[in-house]
Amino acid sequence: MISFTVMMIIAAYLLGSISSAIVVCYLFGKGDPRTQGSGNPGATNVLRIAGPFAAVLVLTFDILKGTISVYAAFRLGLDALPLGIVAIAACIGHMFPIFFKFKGGKGVATALGCLFSLGFDLAGLLLGTWLLVILITGYSSVAAILTVTLAPLYTLFLKPEYLYSVLMLSILIVLQHRQNIQRLYRGEESKVWKKGKVNE
Repeated sequence: MISFTVMMIIAAYLLGSISSAIVVCYLFGKGDPRTQGSGNPGATNVLRIAGPFAAVLVLTFDILKGTISVYAAFRLGLDALPLGIVAIAACIGHMFPIFFKFKGGKGVATALGCLFSLGFDLAGLLLGTWLLVILITGYSSVAAILTVTLAPLYTLFLKPEYLYSVLMLSILIVLQHRQNIQRLYRGEESKVWKKGKVNE
């Protein structure tokens, strides 16, 4: 069982390592998103570089990376804690992709995809929170940080058996946003619709 769990963790990391932002931007003739805009290979930066359709493609695939990894592990019988490790592996793959010189994104969409696989009720709360915050504030980072911060609370009421797994995932994502938190404090963070050289 341990060897099977390790295989699932490796598979999740490899799937997470497929950077859809880089692939989509090249397909759209826009080059490497890591050298443009904020330099972050994620849906928000792709929106600025290649437009809304490309950004939707990136967001969808990044979410699916997490959803497929965790749901497949769940269907194959992994318990809550190993599922959490699989989810973290998928996000680490996105953050440090082996196929793209270990230079990846923040892992927000992939983390949300991992959480979506735990149920439609949790998925609805997380998606609703993310959309509401980004519409109110205009900051992608604020939406991500608040959503993953509230994720353990939602999980406590809806899926308490996964609380510790979700908590680990949330901490990982918040840590990835520590520079964003510093910029928000200094009033230097850029909003989603801002073009040109921006922070993310």
